[in-house]
Amino acid sequence: MFTVATLLYDDVRAFDFGVISEVWGMDRVSGGLPGFELRRCSAGARPVRMFPGATVSATHDLDGLDGADLVVVPGRDTPFAPVEPAVLDALRGAHARGVPIGSLCAGAFVLAAAGLLDGRGAVTHWALADRLAADHPEVRVEPDVLFTEDRGIWTGAGTVGGVDLCLELVRRSHGARVANAIARRMVTAAHRTGGQAQFIERPIPPVTTTRSALTETMDWARSHLDLPLTVAELARRARSAPRTFARHFTEATGTTPARWLVAQRIAEAQRLLETEDLSVEQIAARCGFGTTTMLRRHFLRAVGTTPTAYRRTFARV
Repeated sequence: MFTVATLLYDDVRAFDFGVISEVWGMDRVSGGLPGFELRRCSAGARPVRMFPGATVSATHDLDGLDGADLVVVPGRDTPFAPVEPAVLDALRGAHARGVPIGSLCAGAFVLAAAGLLDGRGAVTHWALADRLAADHPEVRVEPDVLFTEDRGIWTGAGTVGGVDLCLELVRRSHGARVANAIARRMVTAAHRTGGQAQFIERPIPPVTTTRSALTETMDWARSHLDLPLTVAELARRARSAPRTFARHFTEATGTTPARWLVAQRIAEAQRLLETEDLSVEQIAARCGFGTTTMLRRHFLRAVGTTPTAYRRTFARV
């Protein structure tokens, strides 16, 4: 049983808590997914008032962080208010034990107050990034990305960025298949890379509207990852000049065509490593990396491990 401890304190945002509960608090074992234990931890195990008005009961006091495989800190509506010393001590203790810790949105301020972000890169909601940098100059604030990780400490951007972070944490602990299945249950995007921009100038129209040349091109690329795709080829498919296509793509998705393609290739490689009895060389070819060296290089950078080690951990074949 994978144990997740979520830290609760007054004014915690109900949305953040809801995302954490949806990802790790639902029983999906009957659907073939692993079981999780979600501990709701507060000082003295007291009930906590959430923003904008609900109350949540605790299942554990702060000792509930002991023995957890992961600690997740939701944001709160009063991000600049002081944090109880006992809460900060509990976080420091979990970190000292080597437990991965993640924060959603303004939860980064709690990690910063505990000193866990000193000398690390971190992200919060774009509207709070300047304040985080001003209050904690020892933190390397990355204002534009969805989520980031630095030596076992994860931080995520606001609102839906928290969904992306939680799914990425599942992906790291249980593999892409489990993360994708949870995303399907939540009816959300299976994978947005952490390096995407928080603020997108011209979002792609939702799937309920008329499909654009850009969405059709992206779908075509996903089904032809084995080809040596270039921006020029994608632009031709979208009936656009390469420079214009690249600009519109970035405006619509928050990332460049090249980075998006690498992310799609990595996601396909994860799927094949988990579900197919193919050699690493065959997977590299199917995903368009060409050589195992290129696959390993990109995979290690994106996933934090090698394809072979990933298969040993998550393969179902």
